[in-house]
Amino acid sequence: MKACEQPIGIFDSGVGGLTVARAIQTQLPQESVIYFGDRARCPYGDQAPEDVLRYAVEISEFLLDQPVKCLVIACNTATAVALEALQAKFSVPILGVIEPGAAAAVATTKNRRIGVIGTSVTIQSHAYRKAILALDSRMHVVEHACPEFVPLVERGQLDGPVVEQVVRDALSVFAESGVDTLVLGCTHYPLLQPVIRRVLGPLVQVISSAEATARVLREELVVSDLLNHENGPVTHRYFTTGDGSKMRLALANWFKTPVASDAVVPVGLPLPSHAVVRHAAVQ
Repeated sequence: MKACEQPIGIFDSGVGGLTVARAIQTQLPQESVIYFGDRARCPYGDQAPEDVLRYAVEISEFLLDQPVKCLVIACNTATAVALEALQAKFSVPILGVIEPGAAAAVATTKNRRIGVIGTSVTIQSHAYRKAILALDSRMHVVEHACPEFVPLVERGQLDGPVVEQVVRDALSVFAESGVDTLVLGCTHYPLLQPVIRRVLGPLVQVISSAEATARVLREELVVSDLLNHENGPVTHRYFTTGDGSKMRLALANWFKTPVASDAVVPVGLPLPSHAVVRHAAVQ
């Protein structure tokens, strides 16, 4: 198989990164995707950064062994902690979701006041603040951790009075902040986007990095001569360290995507060890 015909590897701590996978599948319909959701160790946002880095390396090795032609870290926490380390370790193109999301926020805001919500690790890293200010130092960034959101999504609780109250309490910090743009700094959060929009009202623009990441990925594949121009079959596979039935349920209920039973593959921990050095030639 030519390198350009190999699938795109995507990983997240759970099912939230499926929002990124879905955007990539929509914008790049000729590309196959292999998705890895680490549900057994989710959420990453409450764990030590060194543990998240170790998970990211293990999963990257697993995906490269499939093989895949590039990697997308569809997790803000793992992007903040591991992107630079993975780019230094592996030779395939590797993208995160923070820089595309930051660029979209800077392009959207009218008053240069941007809010960012994410997991505790992402917020503590100030990765979005740094990325936004690198693009425009005049921006004012208000960051806030919302650790309650990921467990809601993983349980499939996406709306209703209880969810709305949790979201309303978490976002109350922005009531007097003056932000006109809010970045969803976790790929789980877009699944709560209808509630978030309802709570914030029409004057605040809500930015999900999924669409922006898919656009940046397409540009990267063109530059790297890895964009698939063939008309062969497109195959999507989904690995999970958790219950495979829950991954299928998420795909079916949230994205209306029918998935064959053998397309979702449970994987036990610890992940197998892989000799990733043989992937060095994949450019």
